[in-house]
Amino acid sequence: MVNFGKKLTAERVEEWNEYYINYKLMKKKVKQYAQQNPTNEKDRKQVLKEFSKLLDNEIEKVVLFILEQQGRLASRIQNLELHRTAITEISDSLQITELRDSYRSIGFDLLKLLGFVDLNATGIRKILKKIDKRLNYKFMDYYVSTRSNHPYSQLQQVFKQVGLGAVVGALTRNLAFLQDNVGSGLSIYDQPSIILKDPVIEQINASVDKLTHSTNILQFLAQHALITPEELTTDNNVLDNQSYHFPSLILNLVNTFLYMINTYIIVPTADDYSVSLGAAATVCGVIIGSMAVAQVFSSVYFSAWSNKSYFRPLVFSSVMLFFGNLLYALAYDFGSLPVLLLGRLMCGLGSARAVNRRYISDCVPLKLRLQASAGFVSASALGMACGPGLAGLLQIKFRMFNLTFDQNTMPGWIMAFAWLVYLVWLCVSFQEPTREEDGEEEEGSGSNRSGSRGGNLEEGLNRPLLLDKEREDEDLEDCDKSEERGPVKSIGSAYRLLTPSVKVQLLIYFMLKFAMEILLSESSVVTSYYFDWSTSKIAVFLAILGFTVLPVNTFIGSYVTRLFEDRQILLVSEIIVLIGIILSFKYTSHYSVPQYVISALITFVASQVLEGVNLSLLSRVMSSRLARGTFNGGLLSTEAGTLARVVADGTITLAGYLGQNMLLNVTLVPSLLICVGSIVATFCTFNSLY
Repeated sequence: MVNFGKKLTAERVEEWNEYYINYKLMKKKVKQYAQQNPTNEKDRKQVLKEFSKLLDNEIEKVVLFILEQQGRLASRIQNLELHRTAITEISDSLQITELRDSYRSIGFDLLKLLGFVDLNATGIRKILKKIDKRLNYKFMDYYVSTRSNHPYSQLQQVFKQVGLGAVVGALTRNLAFLQDNVGSGLSIYDQPSIILKDPVIEQINASVDKLTHSTNILQFLAQHALITPEELTTDNNVLDNQSYHFPSLILNLVNTFLYMINTYIIVPTADDYSVSLGAAATVCGVIIGSMAVAQVFSSVYFSAWSNKSYFRPLVFSSVMLFFGNLLYALAYDFGSLPVLLLGRLMCGLGSARAVNRRYISDCVPLKLRLQASAGFVSASALGMACGPGLAGLLQIKFRMFNLTFDQNTMPGWIMAFAWLVYLVWLCVSFQEPTREEDGEEEEGSGSNRSGSRGGNLEEGLNRPLLLDKEREDEDLEDCDKSEERGPVKSIGSAYRLLTPSVKVQLLIYFMLKFAMEILLSESSVVTSYYFDWSTSKIAVFLAILGFTVLPVNTFIGSYVTRLFEDRQILLVSEIIVLIGIILSFKYTSHYSVPQYVISALITFVASQVLEGVNLSLLSRVMSSRLARGTFNGGLLSTEAGTLARVVADGTITLAGYLGQNMLLNVTLVPSLLICVGSIVATFCTFNSLY
């Protein structure tokens, strides 16, 4: 892995050499402070003062150069404006072509400037992280809080690219005017739907989007999977484009879809099933949660197994889910709650989502990985919605071959059949990727690899500044060279790499999964008790909640993320989840349907929005050593979410002993407390998410 200091030297524009931040000097200063090890408050304040002054000077040098270059680009565009007016009046196509080339030349110079901003912004973020790590200070929090919102902020010039948008807009408008070799009179401002097909503008727009961390629906959906676009390397065990196998990708997405259906298809009827077996209705929490309990363990061994194979784990998953659903369906005729729970445990042991995620990150070409990641999340959301909806259609009852087929057992029969068909399809169509080994094999590189980075400017600019670059190994860059830089090999090593920011993001993920599990798992009991809803009504309600996922993510990914920072969306979403939880409480003797439905929609939708930005921020603040291998960030977030579901379902069952009249408020109290705690923790680490 090439450290940032070498990367800065290799990729800088030679004639601009003196205007880059002096990263080497700042690293030397940090090392010097670490050796001095200031302990008393006076010395610590002196360090903060000295380093702040040094960093201010470096940032000012960068910003003034950016402004100077922006001014030169603006002057060149202004000079061409007069030329453009004269040429288009005589409609000389040859001169119009030459004029377009002149605008494109400005565009390529703008790309150079964007590359300059790219490297300097990354260096500033790295040095802020480095001083916090080496000195155990909260320097980043102090520096960002005092500089970012100041009216004369120079930090904003670097990270928000103030003014670059105007230059991009001027180039785009003029090239759009000339795109048909004649001035058409169309304006990009009057008709925003006009798409300018010009390579340099496409490169500039992609670069600016990455630099400002604006996004689109595919990127926003991909964040939910904790899979992000990354450069493919030539020295890891991934497939090249020629050997990419599309049917195998489809099989992974179908696995995800079926598993989510399997998870939620029993929710509308779990309380009735438990009552029919002689247990209390609130035992539905144990029935639903038993699958999550098993998933805590299955996520680890599936993640490790996918280091060696994808086909065998998927076969094992399908077999476990087939027999698990079979036992779930037979439990009624056996009259045995333990058989039912065993079936759900086997279903949880067949959770291959870690394999599905790793297949996308390891085996799908870079140009398709974003779409595949969005497909992974879409398949999950669709399965989540279809599960309860399908349960609502299974309102039948008959016996055949001394077996009962009714609303309680049909989910098991249907899913057992579905997994059997899937298993046959898997054996016929799946193609195991060939793994090329270069010397010593690195343990399963995961969703986000660091690789060789070429000097091509456009390729460099197409990497996200605030996402992928943040995941380079800044934590190890200045440490002992003998220190391990590969993926972590144990859960203990992974835990030691969890910074306060990472821990807070995992807490938020735990909170949102806990709140959603409480809402979904107890819905059948709550609505039956207060509103006397039938299974069909409960199924429709849960299906409607599930179908809100994609429209909400489309809106957030297409519009909201372009207007606000992720950390701002994160905080507002947490507050809205809190409002939804507060509105869900039963305050009077009468609990109305509108109150329940509105509060449930608020909680569920806000949680879905929160999940996307939470995983996006998690991918940025975690060490790159947690981006690959068995104990990767995806596994940690999965474990946090699964543990939340286990605790939530256990809470429902325990609260049931107090009576169904107490169930709602008792289960909402932990959600409220955890949500308040996550909001407080977010405020404490807010500036580290800048």
